[in-house]
Amino acid sequence: MKELNIMVVGVGGQGTLLTSRIIGKTALNAGYDVKLSEVHGMAQRGGSVVTFVRFGESVNEPVVEEGSADILIAFERLEAYRYSHYLKKDGVIIVNDCRIDPMTVVIGASTYPENIIEELQKDHKVIAIDGMEIAKKLGNSKVLNSVVLGLSAKYIGFTKEEWLDIVRKTVPQKTIEINEKAFLSGYEF
Repeated sequence: MKELNIMVVGVGGQGTLLTSRIIGKTALNAGYDVKLSEVHGMAQRGGSVVTFVRFGESVNEPVVEEGSADILIAFERLEAYRYSHYLKKDGVIIVNDCRIDPMTVVIGASTYPENIIEELQKDHKVIAIDGMEIAKKLGNSKVLNSVVLGLSAKYIGFTKEEWLDIVRKTVPQKTIEINEKAFLSGYEF
């Protein structure tokens, strides 16, 4: 397998870090060299969170350079837009189609861009999912990251069973069942 470069972006509290750890552990469990890098920003206050996951036969550094991400996983539309320049020409964006206004929009200093997904589709392959709606139907909005991860898993590789094994080992014990359901909902999307 060639090296795979993945960028996971979102807003604090959406599960960006947990998702990256699950991706990394799944690749490590499959025998790959894995490097992870986390940039938290103002995560605890709803700010942007960026993580990089790189794996392959041998990976030298954890950071994904601009224009070299194979997959961009975004838990919010504006975050997908902000970081789309990291994607390769033939890469894919998997985006949770939701809007969370950044502080600059909340205080009126800027406006939230319109038609983000349509704009992204002009230059990129974009797979959009309403992970929050699916998570709410399952009864727990906090598992939207598992929904989006399930969809992303089809583009990353590995078997459904390999993914579920790591999900079970990584999420909090009391949330295993709901995270499995959320992952499968995204996987079957």
